[in-house]
Amino acid sequence: MAWDRNQMAERAGKELQDGFYVNLGIGIPTLVSNYIPDGMDVTLQSENGMLGMGPFPTEDELDADIINAGKQTITELDRTSYFSSADSFGMIRGGHINLAILGAMEVAENGDLANWMIPGKLVKGMGGAMDLVAGVERVVVVMDHTSKHGDSKLLKACTLPLTGTGVVDRIITNLGVFDVVDGGLTLIELADGVTEEEVRNSTEAALV
Repeated sequence: MAWDRNQMAERAGKELQDGFYVNLGIGIPTLVSNYIPDGMDVTLQSENGMLGMGPFPTEDELDADIINAGKQTITELDRTSYFSSADSFGMIRGGHINLAILGAMEVAENGDLANWMIPGKLVKGMGGAMDLVAGVERVVVVMDHTSKHGDSKLLKACTLPLTGTGVVDRIITNLGVFDVVDGGLTLIELADGVTEEEVRNSTEAALV
């Protein structure tokens, strides 16, 4: 047993707080918009110049012109505002976003993040990731714990090109939740049906 993508997104939803301005990265993080706790006021921001995103649309609500930074169709709210990418990045770089929930290919035990490039493979590019990890108050990563081949993605040191050094605060994987602390990662929550031994066997990074 372990968490699936939706359960990981639901767990990431617990990182949200009332009044937060939040940026959701491409992949599993976009699903977090479906798990904002009832009664909580959270404003989602997108690098392509949108503030106040709603959940994913039903077929009746679909509007091909309303998209997030990952080019997925989304919905707008009564309070949604639109502006240039320059203003959007000014908001990010100026420290006005409380939380970024991002995907990752690798995270190192000291909080280094690699989430934008695999040499030799076609990837969409850096996007806003470098600005987000530098300008946002808190960075939470949501990712699979291991690769398709079973290799740990929580490493002693990243092997892929870095997005930022020492930038990750918390990691949510399909096996559990980890905080980056002095000396490595600390396990703070196990996914349903997962044992601590399974986590240790699947983790290259130091667990303290």
